[in-house]
Amino acid sequence: MRRSSDGVYTDINQAIAANKEVHKERLDTAAKIDTSNKARVRFTPLGGLGEIGGNIAVLETEKSAIIIDVGMSFPTEDMHGVDILVPDFSYLHTIKEKIDGIVITHAHEDHIGAVPYLFKELKFPIYGTPLPLGMIANKFDEHGLKNDKSYFRYVEKRKPIKIGDFEVEWLHMTHSIIDASSLAINTPAGIIIHTGDFKIDHTPVDDYPADLHRLAYYGEKGVLCLLSDSTNSHKGGITRSEKTVGPTFDHLFAKAKGRVIMSTFSSNVHRVYQAIEHGIKYNRKVAVIGRSMERNLETARQLGYIDIPEDIFIDAHEVTRYNDSEVLIVTTGSQGETMSALFRMATDEHRHIKIKPSDTIIISAKAIPGNEASVSRIMNHLVRAGATVAYQDFSEIHVSGHAAQEEQKLMLRLTQPKFFLPVHGEYNHIARHAKTAVSCGVDERNILLMSDGDQVEITPKYLKKVKTIKTGKTYIDNQANTEIENDIVLDRQKLATEGIIMIVAQIDQTTHKLVGHPRVSSFGIVADREDKRFAKEIEAIIETYMAHQKEADKLDTRTIENDIRQAVRKHVLRKMKRYPLIVPTIYVV
Repeated sequence: MRRSSDGVYTDINQAIAANKEVHKERLDTAAKIDTSNKARVRFTPLGGLGEIGGNIAVLETEKSAIIIDVGMSFPTEDMHGVDILVPDFSYLHTIKEKIDGIVITHAHEDHIGAVPYLFKELKFPIYGTPLPLGMIANKFDEHGLKNDKSYFRYVEKRKPIKIGDFEVEWLHMTHSIIDASSLAINTPAGIIIHTGDFKIDHTPVDDYPADLHRLAYYGEKGVLCLLSDSTNSHKGGITRSEKTVGPTFDHLFAKAKGRVIMSTFSSNVHRVYQAIEHGIKYNRKVAVIGRSMERNLETARQLGYIDIPEDIFIDAHEVTRYNDSEVLIVTTGSQGETMSALFRMATDEHRHIKIKPSDTIIISAKAIPGNEASVSRIMNHLVRAGATVAYQDFSEIHVSGHAAQEEQKLMLRLTQPKFFLPVHGEYNHIARHAKTAVSCGVDERNILLMSDGDQVEITPKYLKKVKTIKTGKTYIDNQANTEIENDIVLDRQKLATEGIIMIVAQIDQTTHKLVGHPRVSSFGIVADREDKRFAKEIEAIIETYMAHQKEADKLDTRTIENDIRQAVRKHVLRKMKRYPLIVPTIYVV
């Protein structure tokens, strides 16, 4: 069909055909991608897939690489004494010579929490907008890395930055934290869009909506691959705006006769800001309690992201100077963390604040998967203290920071990628997100579901998994900022689930016989009333072993200890089907 130069036709059929061509052209932006280009890049998630949290990924060419986020994750309940998990950085050591920088999308712990631990091993320039780098700076102060702030590179949104073989542009994105970004990465193979964590909030608290115009701009140019947040992929519709929390706060503050205690994630500065605004409206002084909450709020204030008058703040020890109706306490502990300020208040362990029946407590957060038991535990403490607790019974006391299906569809339609890699979430999340992508026109053959360690090669012609990289987690004691070795955690798990048997025995150096009876102590094996009987059984095993011992081994304490350990292990396994930790100690006297 001959096209009209001015877009006007005298024949209706010609106009219909022409408009079909227009639709085909505008929707098939993949046709703009140069398939004769032989370049290729590789994307490797080292954390954040098959889990919620611990986000870290590598994008690389033959000569250059960038790291996207360096996040931590939370331990499961059987990781005793472990506060956080950080990614295994082994692969980064193997490619350290070609890494040109770390690129940060936003300031949530699951995206920046492991940066100090990486810097203790490897150091690279860190690129990000002011708030994420400001919060990383706080972490560096805690970890004794003040001098390493010289690696910070503060970026301006909508201004592409050259980093090695890549040109990276930060695009403003709405999320449950201020100053979040998506990334437009111009690679030798084509444009890659990484959404970071996102939702499409048209009425955000700071009135800075998502930069949909810039996403559409790249969509028009032709996006080779989209990597998109999958967390809420099972949720239909849209995620509510952060501002919807405001009316719920107003209702709760208006009803409260005593103190209001609000707990949320320390990084959710907009949520804290809304609570403080309502505190000011109802003539309440504000006590911010919890080190991370204080630090993050102060950083946001110093950088000018929020404007709160200084004179409304009071310290925790000043709370008792005011009537309860004049106090708002903003604190950490929404996940039931045992070391948090709210938990210590609930258990009467906080130095300044005790929960009262007149208190109204707002838990403005949802339990992270795996933390449900901890949240339930702290709820029980609060309710037992007689306080009024607002949690999930108020539907708009918390809103998610992640896109639901309609927002995910919008992202897909704006960017119109040739290839799609769903990221950030467990396998069921990314699998559901893939179905949404297919419904938005992405060819099913152009979608790949990844796990941590899968290295995916992206070219203008194809997308494929090429190999698997070793990944894992390092256990961290956050109180001392030190690593806990794997075998220590395994021993703790064994102690918790299987128990321990400790044996102390003495051998006469001359007669090679036992001196008296062995001392046997056990924990987590039998009930206290059975201790003596069980100890007698173990004594009998040791005495039988000593009676039949080889002559050459009679004073070899290491051999004796190993043999006793094996004999006792067989007995306990046969009788109780347990694998306790067995610690024999033999002395020659």
